[in-house]
Amino acid sequence: MASERQYSPLDRLLLQADTALRTLLPFSGQPGRPSPAIVQPDAQLDEQQTRHIAGLMRINHTGEVCAQALYQGQALTAKLPEVRAAMEHAAEEEIDHLAWCEQRIRQLGSQPSVLNPLFYGLSFGVGAVAGLISDKVSLGFVAATEDQVVKHLDDHLEQLPPEDEKSRAILEQMRTDEQAHASNALEAGGLRFPAPVKLGMSLLSKVMTSSTYRI
Repeated sequence: MASERQYSPLDRLLLQADTALRTLLPFSGQPGRPSPAIVQPDAQLDEQQTRHIAGLMRINHTGEVCAQALYQGQALTAKLPEVRAAMEHAAEEEIDHLAWCEQRIRQLGSQPSVLNPLFYGLSFGVGAVAGLISDKVSLGFVAATEDQVVKHLDDHLEQLPPEDEKSRAILEQMRTDEQAHASNALEAGGLRFPAPVKLGMSLLSKVMTSSTYRI
């Protein structure tokens, strides 16, 4: 049985740079699963509805950019090989969400947030620091982050017009996947963050959502 390939620090940095480019460049993420929106009918949306839905999907797209960066930062500094592999696998699954959101944004005649490079850099740094502290903290951060994402998705699902079945299908599948990521992180030994820490994370997420809704 072949052993797992060992990467040098330089190899890992180059892989991280490649991932960053694939995350931030338009249409560069290749999903492993087709978008759930494909089988849903088109809806007749007025200009205000279209603009609002595009803003919501832009927020979710930036959230997936942050998720990619977070997982990659954690994978870079994870101490146990199995934790590193879990982070890299989760990042691969998040690529689906990234691509689906971008596709929907383009369909609505809009574009992703210009702030994505900034949020990618910040999230990568946070993930790397969490991984340096300990794998338990790193996994706990994943669980707490995914809990925040699920709350955002629930809020956005309530705001969607009933006739927009395409966006709804995407967000519902994303919600299912994010809940699984949170559960897997805790089952792998992740730390359950206390309420004050989660509150701080919630406040930071509001900065992201309010800024990327329009730009």
